[in-house]
Amino acid sequence: MTRRTTGLTVIAALAASALILSACTSSSPEPSETTVGEPDPNATLTVGLVLEPTNLDIRQTSGAALEQILVDNVYEGLVTRAQDNTVEPRLATEFDVSDDGLTYSFTLNEGVTFHDGSEMTSADVVDSYEAVRTDESLQGHAEFAAVESIEAPDAETVVITLSEPNQNFLFALTGPAGLVFRSGDSTDLKTAENGTGPFTLQKWSKGSTITFSRYDDYWGDLAGVAEVVFEYIPDFTAGVNAALDGSLDVLTAVDPNLAPQLEDSGEFTLTRGRTTDKATLAFNNASAPLDDVRVREALRLGIDHEGLIEAVGAGQALYGPIPELDPGYEDLAELAPYDPERAKELLAEAGQEDLELTLTIPNFYGTTVSQVLVSDFNAIGVTLEVDTVEFSSWLEDVYTNKDYDLSFVLHVEPRDFGNFANPDYYFGYDNPEAQALYAQALAEIDPDASAELLAQAARLVSEDHAADWLYTGETITAVRPTVSGFPEDSINSRIDLAGVTVSSD
Repeated sequence: MTRRTTGLTVIAALAASALILSACTSSSPEPSETTVGEPDPNATLTVGLVLEPTNLDIRQTSGAALEQILVDNVYEGLVTRAQDNTVEPRLATEFDVSDDGLTYSFTLNEGVTFHDGSEMTSADVVDSYEAVRTDESLQGHAEFAAVESIEAPDAETVVITLSEPNQNFLFALTGPAGLVFRSGDSTDLKTAENGTGPFTLQKWSKGSTITFSRYDDYWGDLAGVAEVVFEYIPDFTAGVNAALDGSLDVLTAVDPNLAPQLEDSGEFTLTRGRTTDKATLAFNNASAPLDDVRVREALRLGIDHEGLIEAVGAGQALYGPIPELDPGYEDLAELAPYDPERAKELLAEAGQEDLELTLTIPNFYGTTVSQVLVSDFNAIGVTLEVDTVEFSSWLEDVYTNKDYDLSFVLHVEPRDFGNFANPDYYFGYDNPEAQALYAQALAEIDPDASAELLAQAARLVSEDHAADWLYTGETITAVRPTVSGFPEDSINSRIDLAGVTVSSD
């Protein structure tokens, strides 16, 4: 059950971000500073997004579309993550981890209230986390597997004890598992909310907009705008048109091919942000002919990664399972250089000179990636048939039944190397050495030592050519000069809007 819950969370997140494939990156995690004039505290910020949530119950429903707008804006946890994915205090003023990595102590901020006006105490934290620990239907349940106890010595303190060290536990608390809800609350979270964040839900016009209002009794610094309107525009061209006609202050997930229209208009500044989105060409490691490492290596050597990124219009080369923003990242480009001739030799050695394979790809990814792969593989003597399917079919055939040769999806979750340490995952990759290194990395108390173990495991997986990581996704955001402080990095997973301001001109 644990593995399945974790996997479905990842897949739901990649589905929620699928339409954000064409996104672009920068090396700077700092927000954009483009304000002209004085900020207007009564302003409305209008943001164009791609994928609308199906409901607002972040406890029961997974997906990046929910986390993107609700975490830090409406709901908060004891800790949160910065744009570069480092962990920071939020509802907790400070936290301490014991030397043995088993005890996490949190001191709560004073004066925190839920949006219904009730005071938040340590009892609310305990009840929220006990629910995650004991209820398999709640998001983050798997991450609480090692939680032995959750206690509140007093109204301002929460102590969590683990049965074994888990280097990822604190980071897990930055997601839905770590959000704090009022004890005994009867709010219907599918359509309403009762969080502690700087914004409240004002209105949801399904199929169109979600509107937030500033929470004037917020415990911290008040939000810089009075209102935020999220406009959901799934069509990239329509999004650009809405931005150019003055309907939007910010447009996220700008299609790289359409970006020049916004830039040339002189009405927007374009920012490029980093993500942990891994454009993954999955190999079915458990089934012939992909169970032969020579075939897997040949396919990787046959891909012109730089040419593919140029064709997509955005992205950063990635040759291993860990992206730059995650612990354990290492540049592994030397393991899969573009070498079609060597690819042909490896296929000949494997007795696969007339190889025919099928690529199963969800239909929302477009045709660019598949067209490039068809061309590159044809050059090394591999015939690639493309099977474009509905996402529901992909879930059934690829993810659940593992009935595929190659597959392409965008895995957006940070710190998800564990997929390659799970032989039951749809990759079908079973390497005891990689599994042992990952287990050691989780149990390692020192974060630097843990990252080194992860790097070793990632190198091993890439040397084994368990998949090909075509690129790391990047995100292009168009921001009007009147807007200041809009985040740049990781915004397809969350957009903290409390510090954003809008000037009149």
